[in-house]
Amino acid sequence: MINIDQVNFENKRVVIRVDFNVPLDENFNITDDTRMRAALPTINKVLNDKGMVVLMSHLGRPKKNPDPKFSIKPIIAHLEELLGRKVAFADDCMKAADQVAAMKPGEVLMLENLRFYAEEEGKPRGIEKGEEGYDEAKKAIKASQKEFTKTLASYGEYYINDAFGTAHRAHASTALIADYFDADHKMFGFLMGKEVAAVNKVMNEIQHPFTAIMGGSKVSTKIDIIENLLTKVDNLIIGGGMTYTFMKALGGKIGNSICEDDKLDLALDILAKAKEKGVNLVLSIQTLAGNKFGEDSDIKIVDPMNIPDGWEGMDIGPATGELFAKVINGSKTILWNGPVGVFEFEKFTGGSRAVANAIVEATEKGAFSLIGGGDSVACINKFGLADKVSYVSTGGGALLEAIEGKELPGIAAIKK
Repeated sequence: MINIDQVNFENKRVVIRVDFNVPLDENFNITDDTRMRAALPTINKVLNDKGMVVLMSHLGRPKKNPDPKFSIKPIIAHLEELLGRKVAFADDCMKAADQVAAMKPGEVLMLENLRFYAEEEGKPRGIEKGEEGYDEAKKAIKASQKEFTKTLASYGEYYINDAFGTAHRAHASTALIADYFDADHKMFGFLMGKEVAAVNKVMNEIQHPFTAIMGGSKVSTKIDIIENLLTKVDNLIIGGGMTYTFMKALGGKIGNSICEDDKLDLALDILAKAKEKGVNLVLSIQTLAGNKFGEDSDIKIVDPMNIPDGWEGMDIGPATGELFAKVINGSKTILWNGPVGVFEFEKFTGGSRAVANAIVEATEKGAFSLIGGGDSVACINKFGLADKVSYVSTGGGALLEAIEGKELPGIAAIKK
C-alpha cells in the first residue's frame, strides 16, 4: 500500500473522499467544523504539489434528489476560508465531468451531496426491507451503482480516502470506488492514516496494562465491543447508565436508574467471562443520584447497590472517581468510549472530568490514550483536554466497529 507522502500529485487530478457531514443550524451555518479542519492536511498536500482536488462527501440523510436542506453548497464559503482559495461547486455529483476536465493545477472542486443518489448507499428509498417490491428495487439500485461508482472514479487519476467516519460503510465512494484504481493510485489521507494507526495501537500493538473505560446507557449496544476487549484488556471499567444493569443483576436496588431488564443474564455472563479471562472488571462503588433528569435535580451520594426509590444514578461519586483514576493511572494503554455520567448537566460532570483528568495524567507519564465515540469526544472537548491525550478519533461508528474487531470496508478497499 502506497503512502500519500510518497506521491507527487503535480498536474494530477485527485478524488478525495472527505467527511464533511458537519452540523448546521437552521440558517445553514456550520456549528462545528472539526471534520473540515481535520481534512485540510490531505487537501493541502495535493494543492501544494500543484495537483487538482475533487472533493466528495455526504451530508445528512437526504431522501430525494435534490434535497435542498441537505445541499453541501452552504459549506463552500467556510471551506474557502479554511483553504484560502476559491472552491468551485458541482451541483450534481454525476454531471461534473466538464468541470473536472477544465480544472487547472491548484484548483478545488466540491461535488454536491453524494447521498442525493441512492446508488451511493446501494439501497432503495421509500420502501423498507421485507416489503413487497424491496428485493427488485434493491437489485435495480445495485445494477445502477456500478455506473455511479465508475463516474466518480473517472474524475481522478488518484483516489484518496480521508473519511474514517464512514470507513465502516461499504458505500460507492468509500469502498467500491477503490476497485477502479491500482495499488499505486489509491491511498489513505493523513487523517485516515492517523486513525488506522491509533486503532492498531490499542488493538494490536498493546502495551500493558491496558485499560478500557466503557460508558453509555445500554449494555446491548456495547456487547460486541466488550466481548472483544475481554480478550485484550487487563482492566475494564464500566460506567454510565449500563452500570445499573450490572448492579440489578448482582441483586442491587437501583431506584429509578436506567436498566435493561432483559439483559441481566448478559451482565452476569460478562462478569463471569471477565473472571475467567483474568480481567479486572471495575464497577462503581459510589453513585451521585438525582431525583429528576435535569439540571435542576436535587443530588445525593448513594450506594449504587442501594439507590432509594424516586432517585436515579446520574454520575459516579467521588470515591468511584478515585477508584477509576487509580486504575487508569497505572495503565500504559487507555481506550475511553462513553462518559461515566450525564455530563451535559453541570451537576453531573464530576465523574467524567475525573476520568478525563486521570487519562491526561497517565498520558503525561507515557501512556497511549485513544478517545472515541461521539459523546466521549464531546466530553473531552468540553473539558478542554483534547490536546492533552494521545489521540481523539473523528469516527464514531467506524471506531466502534474497529474495536469490535470487524474489518472496515473503507480500509480494506485501500489495502487490497
